[in-house]
Amino acid sequence: MVAAASPALAQRPTLLRSLGFLLLALLVMGLASCARLPMEPIKGDNRPHPGVNRARALPIQGVDISRYQGKVDFERLRAGGAHFVFIKATEGADYVDPNFAANWRAARAAGLPRAAYHFMYWCSFASEQAKWFMQNVPNDPDALPPILDVEWNNHSQNCTKRLSRDEAFAKVELMLEAMERYTGKLPIIYTDMTFHRDVLAGRNLPNTYWLRSVAAEPYRRYDKDDFTFWQWTQTGTMPGVRGEVDRNAFYGSPDDWTVFLLTGCDPRALPILGPGGRCNSMK
Repeated sequence: MVAAASPALAQRPTLLRSLGFLLLALLVMGLASCARLPMEPIKGDNRPHPGVNRARALPIQGVDISRYQGKVDFERLRAGGAHFVFIKATEGADYVDPNFAANWRAARAAGLPRAAYHFMYWCSFASEQAKWFMQNVPNDPDALPPILDVEWNNHSQNCTKRLSRDEAFAKVELMLEAMERYTGKLPIIYTDMTFHRDVLAGRNLPNTYWLRSVAAEPYRRYDKDDFTFWQWTQTGTMPGVRGEVDRNAFYGSPDDWTVFLLTGCDPRALPILGPGGRCNSMK
């Protein structure tokens, strides 16, 4: 006759199963935690985020630069895979990036499509900023459309106020109109999630958007506005640039990029903007 198992022994399989489930749960939680940590450096990005993996696969890549990148070797930059460069030109009504003129000439000499951008300063009149931009940025026929960089001046010690939604948008509109009159090209708007939410969302502007989103695809961060350019990392690396640099991607195919180069307009907007004469080849 086989002796009956003790209660402790009878409970052992159940206890083991419970411990197994607990260990599995802890393992899953640990893996999820690791997934949230920055990935190891990869070619082209020192701190890659998995949320922007699609950006790396887009065929048309570029960078944006200012004085912080020092002297850039644009020949190497182009040979290393850059298709365009956005160059800081002016800020407010009295500042010119000290490297702008040299960067502008060198990018052109290297055959790299380039655009100049103006950083909006909320404590200066928009009319004065527009005049300053026109005084310092050449109206070169071969340049890409100008860029208006609009974000709150959070790091400024001299301009901490925030305008109302309508006050800020009035300045944006005036600046965009002045830049378009000066260059004959529909300006690109650069912005981040906060300023877009506070001021630009729902405006249905005809302008091309260059959107910052370094942890997710833009459609997850910006309500209903498509991007034409996507700033997908601020820890990028590229041949010809010392240190880290912002990297950007164009949304479409090489054929779409050719259309943009010829017209200055997002190809998806051509049926609407072209007949109105706001795209270069349609004027």
